Amino acid sequence: MNQYPISRYLNVQMAYFPGFGAGGETITFISDLSGIPQVWQVPAAAGARPWWPRQLTFGDNRVLGVWPAPAGDGNLLAFARDAGGNEKAQIFLLHPDRGELVPLTAGHEEAMHTFGCWGHEGRTLFFAANRRDGVHFDLYRYHRASGETELLWENDRPGYLTNVTLSPDGNSLAFTRQAASFNHDLFLLKIGPGTLRPLSPADRQARYTRVAYGKDGYTLFVVTDLDSDFLHLRRLETAGLNWETVVAPNWDVELLALSPSGRYLAYTVNEAGTSHLELIDLAMGIVRPGPDVGANALIGWADEQLVFSPGSDQEGERLAFSQMSATRTSDVYLWEIEADVLRPVTRSGHGGIPVDTFLAPELVRFPTFDDREIPAWYFRPEEAGDEPLPVVVIVHGGPESQYRPYFNFLIHYLVHSGYAVLAPNVRGSTGYGKAYSHLDDVENRMDSVADLAHAARWLQAQPEIDGGRIAVYGGSYGGFMVLSALTTYPELWAAGVDIVGISNFVTFLENTSDYRRGHREAEYGSLAEDREFLETIAPINAIDQIQAPLFVIHGANDPRVPLSEAEQLVAALEEREVPVAFLVFDDEGHGIVKRANKKVAFPAVIEFLDRHLK
Repeated sequence: MNQYPISRYLNVQMAYFPGFGAGGETITFISDLSGIPQVWQVPAAAGARPWWPRQLTFGDNRVLGVWPAPAGDGNLLAFARDAGGNEKAQIFLLHPDRGELVPLTAGHEEAMHTFGCWGHEGRTLFFAANRRDGVHFDLYRYHRASGETELLWENDRPGYLTNVTLSPDGNSLAFTRQAASFNHDLFLLKIGPGTLRPLSPADRQARYTRVAYGKDGYTLFVVTDLDSDFLHLRRLETAGLNWETVVAPNWDVELLALSPSGRYLAYTVNEAGTSHLELIDLAMGIVRPGPDVGANALIGWADEQLVFSPGSDQEGERLAFSQMSATRTSDVYLWEIEADVLRPVTRSGHGGIPVDTFLAPELVRFPTFDDREIPAWYFRPEEAGDEPLPVVVIVHGGPESQYRPYFNFLIHYLVHSGYAVLAPNVRGSTGYGKAYSHLDDVENRMDSVADLAHAARWLQAQPEIDGGRIAVYGGSYGGFMVLSALTTYPELWAAGVDIVGISNFVTFLENTSDYRRGHREAEYGSLAEDREFLETIAPINAIDQIQAPLFVIHGANDPRVPLSEAEQLVAALEEREVPVAFLVFDDEGHGIVKRANKKVAFPAVIEFLDRHLK
């Protein structure tokens, strides 16, 4: 029996999203130390005082990102936050030393704003927003001196604008438009005349997930799967549109950063769900492995971004990143490259639970209906005892996502409480190549659900597992997978937990936010062409097949999967007298973010699972 209550696990903290402020003298980051993600700051110099972090933002709403201004403008920073999880991000300028807070996007609270980049010396700031009609994202420039915002480029097609990157001379912006998860466009915008130039070939779909300007201003370093099954690191010569491969492992390259001097190129590689950091010395043509962050680092991963310190002194260049593993929560680290010294910037708490009691998973593969091997992470108690174990199958969302072996407080509580946990990466998951990710598109959607059924059957064949006590748990698209598993293979499951899940793709597409509809139709199928098929696979239309009790959790402000998806599901189950529990949080969106709400939701989840599996 677990000696620690679930409340201890819920007090595990995180630190992530690092950045250098005050010309490299400070490091900012986001932490949920206060119970809600906010901006914090510490000195960057080794041995600097005080060691206790300084909280910079406050309030009842989460901070989504923080971006310190370039060197030369003191401690100025920009940050983004939404209201109640509605994802309508607003950008603020904060000068904590002066107590100044400027709502840069005031008056446009119904629009979503995404930070792009700072202009030189922090005099301007670039961002994207769907202010015009709620669908199209345009590019804007904010002038700090006048407080005015200028429309730089009006976009005529749907799609998020990301990777906004300013050229060294300040005259051009490179950026990506993401029409769909696997269909991006790469552009170059000349700021003065406002002329737009496509950099990506129009006849071949590809992703362009990270972009960095070369020091010369004429080349771009790009992470892309153009003409490849995996995301590779390539160099693009913008004048002639010539591509050159820099790094091409048989896995995905993920994060990317170029040092201010132009000498170092840092990137991460996702190998079978685990990440490692590498550094290219472009002057010497040498590749160096990243530093070892300690025990179990092999299954760790770097989160969000890699950030070099400002300035161009090659001898003093530093790289900040956040990393977690299956057995340690996320913390920020600083790597002094020339000295090859790594030091932790933060040390987040684990709820008073000894870190060495957390158990790492095993990477397994199980066969499915077409003889394909499906990768999965398998967590088991260290001492199982004589009785066969109940098990929870956790399905990731996305579906263009991947279960990674990051620290998960719920999994650790379950494992220490006598459960096994299996987290599969069924077909459609990313990280295993573009072809694997497309195996569940539109009419092949239910093949991924069949993979889940084979996961359950594989578990039933394991001697330590009680095959009659298997639950399925998932959020967002993973919630759809939970509902589909319960309706398509009802005999396999003893219980289900659906968090912010989709119960009908038709009603989901009709009611999701306008800017998301086209993006999601590319994956699931369109209302115009695939409505009939989408209705045939809708779990709510097969609700009579559900035999297992279900727990449904949703946020009232969810802009992705509207609350109506949960409400119609629960109403249908109650009408048929299928056991269902329903929990709604009025101040949450697409998921449960606030610790106070987690302390309500997850004890209820544990009680539900214990009641039906134990």
